[in-house]
Amino acid sequence: MKKIILLALLSVLIMRTAQAQELKPFKDGDRVAFLGNSITEAGFYESYIWLYYMTRFPDMKIRIMNGGIGGDVVGQMNARFEDDILAMNPNIVVLTFGMNDSGYFEFFKDDAEKTAAQRVAKSQHDFELLQKKFKQHPKITPVIMSSSPYDETARMEGNNYTGKSKALEKIVAFQEKDAKKNKWVYVDLYHPMNEITQREQKTDTAYTITGPDRIHPGKGGHLVMAALFLKNQGLAGKPVADVSIDAKNALIEKSNNADVYLLDTSNDKVAFQYEAMALPFPVDSTASTWGNPQQQGEALKVYPFTKEFNQEILKVTNLNPGKYKLLIDGGEIAQFTADDLAKGVNMTEYNTPQYKQAKNVMFLNEQYAEIEGKLRHYNWVNSNFLRDKGMLYEDSQRAYDMASSKDDIFLGSKMGVYRTARFPEIRAMWQDNMDLILDKIYELNKPVAHKIEIIKI
Repeated sequence: MKKIILLALLSVLIMRTAQAQELKPFKDGDRVAFLGNSITEAGFYESYIWLYYMTRFPDMKIRIMNGGIGGDVVGQMNARFEDDILAMNPNIVVLTFGMNDSGYFEFFKDDAEKTAAQRVAKSQHDFELLQKKFKQHPKITPVIMSSSPYDETARMEGNNYTGKSKALEKIVAFQEKDAKKNKWVYVDLYHPMNEITQREQKTDTAYTITGPDRIHPGKGGHLVMAALFLKNQGLAGKPVADVSIDAKNALIEKSNNADVYLLDTSNDKVAFQYEAMALPFPVDSTASTWGNPQQQGEALKVYPFTKEFNQEILKVTNLNPGKYKLLIDGGEIAQFTADDLAKGVNMTEYNTPQYKQAKNVMFLNEQYAEIEGKLRHYNWVNSNFLRDKGMLYEDSQRAYDMASSKDDIFLGSKMGVYRTARFPEIRAMWQDNMDLILDKIYELNKPVAHKIEIIKI
């Protein structure tokens, strides 16, 4: 009897711990800062997470903010926590690090293993310092997110830092351990992405979820990162809409997340007014990550994103056998058999008016991220160069002259933006532009009613 009671108490304790570590969906008004390195600064995965919310919850206004700075280790994130991240006034901070902490060229040296151990120890020490700062701000909810993996196994040339993945795994391990110790949320990107890579490399040894440099994911990798984050929030399996109509009996059998009003039904035709409560998630077909040709849509081949996050199902039963055309607002979208329609078709896979509407939201979201990226360049110059010179956010000619005189490829890549960003009026203008774009997004992301017709050919 005592054993049964003890087991019951342990079960309750485990359940409470799991609940404390649950990553809840964002809610209206949340301000979420993603604190990280160049993978975060690139601005893709967090932008995709926000795009999901923009399209799936059109009336929920949240703000997702890029707090990434290329090259950063967690010690540098700790140094800029107050002046950079707290300045964003977030109520949630997602912290991710490890790629830079685990080192690079050190793995070419004879004492690589010793050096790696020292770097891991330094990273853990600095992480503990940052944990203390989180605890000093109880109104901020910390989320610890592992790094995406370093791909040590892909058969390709360049950046072969043998042993780096082991060092990164040790960092991932203490991230998870400390998050659980503090009863903070932990999101694991490392292991699921590694599993995809290992699975795909069984048939294609050159495959990588990251990219040619083994370090920075391309757009496809960033979509997988976003999907894993959203899945941790419990959002997988929630449809854009799910509608089922019995044509013969003129019945709406299911109308999940959509308003449906029948206009005309028969065994050869169905017409109805359809207004979903959400828009589909638009998948970009361009590659715009520097040095990485990977397209966002490539993720769909290795991760079930459409199944988990992009289902706008239309099912029509009891139609006469034959072929039918699907029209939305009078325009033909596709053709299906009666059997296809009885099984259900996913409208997100076609160029529907609602998909086109979602793409406009995507384009604006990309423009928002592009402007925000300029502000991250400004912060990079300040945090990674001017801080040590005692000129942090000085915005002076002296600071500009000092930065522009240095022969540093990374610093030089930011100077074109910093040249104008050091003027507060310019930064204010960029921020105003971002606010205008955001207002437009939350105007264009509202679903509208469409007339859908299924007519026998």
